[in-house]
Amino acid sequence: MSVLALLLPPRERLAARVGGADAAATTPRLPTTWSFVLSTDGRSVAQQGNAAPALLPRADHVLLVLAETDVSWHRVDIPRAPAGRMRAALLGVMEEALLEEDEALHLALGEGSVPGQPGWVAVTHRPRLAAALAALEAAGLSIERVVAPVAPAAEGQPSRGHFFTIEPGTEATPWLALARPDGVAVLRLNGALARALQPDAPATRWSATPAAAVAAERWLGAPVALLTEAHRALEAAAAGTNLRQFDLAARRRGTRALAEGAKHFFSAEWRPVRYGVLALLLLNLLGLNAYAWQQRQALVAKRVAMDQLLKAAHPGVRVVLDAPLQMQRENERLRAAAGRPGDADLEALWGAAAAAWPDGQGPVQSLRFEGGRLTLTVPGFGEPQLTQFRERLRGSGFQAELAEGRLVFSRTAAAPGGRT
Repeated sequence: MSVLALLLPPRERLAARVGGADAAATTPRLPTTWSFVLSTDGRSVAQQGNAAPALLPRADHVLLVLAETDVSWHRVDIPRAPAGRMRAALLGVMEEALLEEDEALHLALGEGSVPGQPGWVAVTHRPRLAAALAALEAAGLSIERVVAPVAPAAEGQPSRGHFFTIEPGTEATPWLALARPDGVAVLRLNGALARALQPDAPATRWSATPAAAVAAERWLGAPVALLTEAHRALEAAAAGTNLRQFDLAARRRGTRALAEGAKHFFSAEWRPVRYGVLALLLLNLLGLNAYAWQQRQALVAKRVAMDQLLKAAHPGVRVVLDAPLQMQRENERLRAAAGRPGDADLEALWGAAAAAWPDGQGPVQSLRFEGGRLTLTVPGFGEPQLTQFRERLRGSGFQAELAEGRLVFSRTAAAPGGRT
């Protein structure tokens, strides 16, 4: 499962803006090339560098890592509100703690937040985050998650301190991102506040980027573990809370949802599923072919049996083209040669009509037999008589119709043992 982590550089602070402050506030500045970290397993760095959005490598999962200085964490009582109104409810609860307008802020619930109980809420600059997501997705990247590199430590877990630099060069004053169970502080080392917030617990985990390692060890008075920005981004990708919530949540509908599903299905972690589906399809295909072959063999055997039966019953038949039809014709020929009436002959029709004749109906005035149809001229034969006649004929394999004042009587086409 490959992971591509994109690093969004810190937002310009007021002190760094030289003129054009209003333009900087209204138009978020984004990098022309993005720092990225690519991992094939989500833990080790396979590739890192800078590239334009269209030239970034592709991966199974893509996420955006914010800068430490761009995310703040607030402990509040999570309001009991429906999902569609949770953001507005949070803004109402946090109104006094927020210094910017509501439209400039993006809020996200921390991991494990439950309505009605205290929980963590992450706050970042909404216009810049929205612009970054729009720019990356316009380049064909689907950003699944947005994470912060630092978050409050869980209850019972040791604090975590990480030293890093923002400005290039080793002489820049390092920053300290301190994550404790009671909150997160991101501040420079050149003030007294960092020393005041320094945890006393020996279990505190300290790390530093290579550029900040010397200053961090001098300030701390102890060695620190080296942690590059690339590995720190992968740590955030593995454990960070997804900040893409509320109005910035990923929308997977229509063709985008299909593309996301296809990407996951063809990822490495779904390889066993693909092999299983392929094996199932092959087994079904083989089974259907075997069943079709058996059915063809059974059909051939039945046709051979019918041909043998025809030749055995009628030795005069030399060539078999249509065994059922030839059998019927040969039987009819033998019946006619023996002088026996058939099911559709005059004698059979006349006997059936006499047996079902309606009560009180007078005699037949005239009759005509042609092509297996017996036409009778019967004065006074109407619908009541026809209904009674049909009722008595039911199940006998004969049918009767009134046509132009005459009764037309014949054998039904699908009568048992009958002939058309």
